[in-house]
Amino acid sequence: MRNQIRIMRCGLLTIVASTVLMSCQLGRYVFYNFADIKDHKKFQSRPLTADTSPFIFQSTNKGKVPKHINNIPFDKYLEDNKTVAFLIIKNDSIRYENYFKGYNKESIVPSFSMAKSVTSILIGCAIDEGLIKSVDEPITNYIPELKKNGFDKVTIKHLLQMTSGIKFNESYVNPFGDAASFYYGLNLRKKIGKMKLKTEPGTTFEYTSGNTQLLGLVLERSLNGKTITSYLQEKIWSPLEMENDASWSIDRKKNGLEKTFCCLNATARDFAKIGRLYKNKGNWNGKQIVSQKWVEESTKLDTSEGSANFYQYQWWLPTPNEDFMAEGILGQFIYVNPKKDLIIVRLGKDEGKADWWAIFTSLAKLY
Repeated sequence: MRNQIRIMRCGLLTIVASTVLMSCQLGRYVFYNFADIKDHKKFQSRPLTADTSPFIFQSTNKGKVPKHINNIPFDKYLEDNKTVAFLIIKNDSIRYENYFKGYNKESIVPSFSMAKSVTSILIGCAIDEGLIKSVDEPITNYIPELKKNGFDKVTIKHLLQMTSGIKFNESYVNPFGDAASFYYGLNLRKKIGKMKLKTEPGTTFEYTSGNTQLLGLVLERSLNGKTITSYLQEKIWSPLEMENDASWSIDRKKNGLEKTFCCLNATARDFAKIGRLYKNKGNWNGKQIVSQKWVEESTKLDTSEGSANFYQYQWWLPTPNEDFMAEGILGQFIYVNPKKDLIIVRLGKDEGKADWWAIFTSLAKLY
């Protein structure tokens, strides 16, 4: 009987300790340790609904893929390098599709930082609709509480270009670093209100997730009561006739804010549709979803005001003015080469030891 009581007490203490841990940022970091492709199951989120008549890519699975990479068979190379999904789409036809490690075409995988590119699309939609005036607006027009921290000179374009000069530690390893704090924290608005600058805006490129989360708050404030997820549903998810339900993780259940720097959770095929939208300059089967001007601005080479020659408006530029891609921390990619009418999606548990940028550009040469 005493042993049973001890076991019950230990179980109760474990539950209490877990509850306390999960209620704070440090506890969540200790419990979860590091970003994982099952994180969409751990955090609160808002739902996105699939279309009742979804757009389906034609499937031929007769694409040109190398037989080997580094003397390893192509499929085995993908699997050995922690891939869970790999798609090659040419002329709206799936030329290669494979899934690994128990995943399939309906498996949900977090986008991680690919969500930055989606956030950029939504900023473009908001500008098209006049909800945001222009990229040259100071962000304090939308986040006035940052005026006291000297953010008057920071524009929306600075955030898009990662040249805002904010002080932000991008480390996910340090539980007290800003990236981990934003990822595991329970009040993003409060953390944003404490942000500081370390350099003059518009002078230096520095990739940090804080820029995109600031964009998220700008976007939310412009939507007049709509959530960012509902805006994504209206402007992208429904118009693009998505195949599967999805979600966007938020910081907390009550009055939560979308983690716009990460955490859009969807399938490989639906991520590919985002690539198709930009491949076609914002047009979806004859309907302009986001202006062609915005797509072109978002994917061109622009090194003014401290901008980098490999990054533009939250998109990476492997070969400037030729291709572009969204990228997430564990090797999640949407690669787009408009001239080749080519989209490649790679999702994984980790990047493995592969140089994915080089692999995508090499595959593009085959088409």
